[in-house]
Amino acid sequence: MRVLRTPDSRFTGLPDFPFAPHYAEIADPTDGTRLRVHYVDEGPIDAPVVLMMHGEPSWSYLYRFMIAPVAEAGYRVVAPDLIGFGKSDKLAKKSDYSYARHVAWMRRWIEKLDLRNITLACQDWGSLIGLRLVAEMPERFNGVVLSNGGLPAGQDAPRAFAIWRAFSKYSPVFPIGRIIARGTARTLSDAEIAAYDAPFPDGSFKAGARIFPSFVPLGPNVAVPDQLKAWEVLDRWEKPFLCCFSDRDPITRGGDALFVGRVPGTRGQNHCTLSGSHFIQEDDPQGFVRCILDVAGQAKG
Repeated sequence: MRVLRTPDSRFTGLPDFPFAPHYAEIADPTDGTRLRVHYVDEGPIDAPVVLMMHGEPSWSYLYRFMIAPVAEAGYRVVAPDLIGFGKSDKLAKKSDYSYARHVAWMRRWIEKLDLRNITLACQDWGSLIGLRLVAEMPERFNGVVLSNGGLPAGQDAPRAFAIWRAFSKYSPVFPIGRIIARGTARTLSDAEIAAYDAPFPDGSFKAGARIFPSFVPLGPNVAVPDQLKAWEVLDRWEKPFLCCFSDRDPITRGGDALFVGRVPGTRGQNHCTLSGSHFIQEDDPQGFVRCILDVAGQAKG
């Protein structure tokens, strides 16, 4: 695999992102390629962990308004960039990416850092990967806070997602910052849009972002058996599992119904509706933080 690394100069002067970079090197389990994973790591090192996982086509910058409040509440906040995104390494070929590989890469990263007592906060692809990690290593996780995401297993794709998948595959241009801006209710500044563009100096760095929508197992997909296996674990999950979907996301709106009542840990939780569109971290970070502290507090108590 040919590995690309975004120059550090692309990330200078980002608005509202004062966090020191941290890096861990992992080996791809298939061919041993060394890959560098970037992550934010704030708060007491020995505190319970809140793992904030981003989705497509964003990076840990998405959580910039949430990291400090959760760390100040006494938690260790860890927010990685998936391979192909943010300050993490990127692969030059679409064929070098797969759903299974993304799960394996993040599993190796969690094991390398030996993260335990984790509350998962996830959205979009952060949930597709994060919930698979919960299913594969449930002993490391204390709770889940899910917003605008899911764990699809072959059901039909919503029309809005089908359009997005076709766009990612066929559009001659793929303006990532503006794509994210279209997925928010509030208006992003030019500097914020530029921050989302920063990881991608040119189109060769966008292979992961381009291919991700094709991996979502909506409709026939090679990942469906792995999804069903993960659901077997979630169907027995007794630890806290809180849903806080937004009110204006055309892709995932109503997706909480697939979890609430089915996952045992959803019983008795303060499920709520947040105000915003798909990238809820931009629209209602305070609401998302409240939900995270609720679930993390249950585990801490």
